[in-house]
Amino acid sequence: MQIKRKIKQSICESAVIFKKPNDKLKNQNTIEKTTLHPRNSHRFRYDFEQLIAVSPELKDFVHSNEHQTETIDFSNPEAVRTLNKALLISNYDIQNWDIPADYLCPPIPGRADYLHYIADLLADSNNGTIPEGETVVGLDIGVGANCIYPIIGNSAYGWSFVGTDIDEKALQNCKKIISNNPKLIDFISLQLQTEPRFIFKNIILPEDRFAFTICNPPFHNSPEEAAKSALRKVNTLEKTKTDKAVLNFGGQNTELWCNGGEIGFITQMIYESAKYPMQCFWFTTLVSKKDNLKSIHKILNKVGAVEIKTIDMAQGQKISRIVAWTFLSETQQKNWKF
Repeated sequence: MQIKRKIKQSICESAVIFKKPNDKLKNQNTIEKTTLHPRNSHRFRYDFEQLIAVSPELKDFVHSNEHQTETIDFSNPEAVRTLNKALLISNYDIQNWDIPADYLCPPIPGRADYLHYIADLLADSNNGTIPEGETVVGLDIGVGANCIYPIIGNSAYGWSFVGTDIDEKALQNCKKIISNNPKLIDFISLQLQTEPRFIFKNIILPEDRFAFTICNPPFHNSPEEAAKSALRKVNTLEKTKTDKAVLNFGGQNTELWCNGGEIGFITQMIYESAKYPMQCFWFTTLVSKKDNLKSIHKILNKVGAVEIKTIDMAQGQKISRIVAWTFLSETQQKNWKF
């Protein structure tokens, strides 16, 4: 399945404006999450009054915790999904967003952080100016059913995206989201990866020229490992102990695990990226496990990456990092036109 692979020319005027809450907000909403990127519009506590106003269904999931602070149960995938719907309406003007049951429901602030750091990476190669507009094209490996990265990247910077996945049902849901929001139609293309063992093969075409790739790779090596990780998350969030190993955060098998786990997936990605050295400025991926960094850098040096960067990022107590690499020489980087 290939859905509108060619990206049409258009004008994007929808930009996320970062601003502090006004004086009418409660004190609990003005506490800044300083670990998030400075341009992240989610740096302050959720204003549930405002979010419920745009998405009334959220009200059923909001409660006060022991600190008398409004929150939701983040171990409940339905609560997180409903919060996401409200955030997408409030911050990105995205209507009728939804995902099928059992698909990964991503934390929007963390996904936004990744894109803002990508913007900084591009600015470093563009005389300190973030390149914006439809001519800046990103490739989202494993777009999933939620289409979050293309939505945020287009809203914040006007970028265009090609989203790929090996799951046709996931892509059909992305197509539905795009159809429900016509402003996205000219900026997001979708393509099915018909050979799951490959990442860039069949996807990067001879005429393609990507400013960056992004990827949130499967972290786990098996379904059992994924279930154990989910169990730890639930026990941590609820501060209780349970023996019920349920994937409370949702996620299909291909979203959560693959043979070889995170390091296996990223290794495959690196070797494939070396076959397309001039067609992408920055290849990037999230790396959840710090212990994998040494091996990743070793492989990147082996395939001849010209420049390698590791960017630390955090969301609350969760620490992760972005690894970025390019095969372009210094001269080729300077001559790249965004």
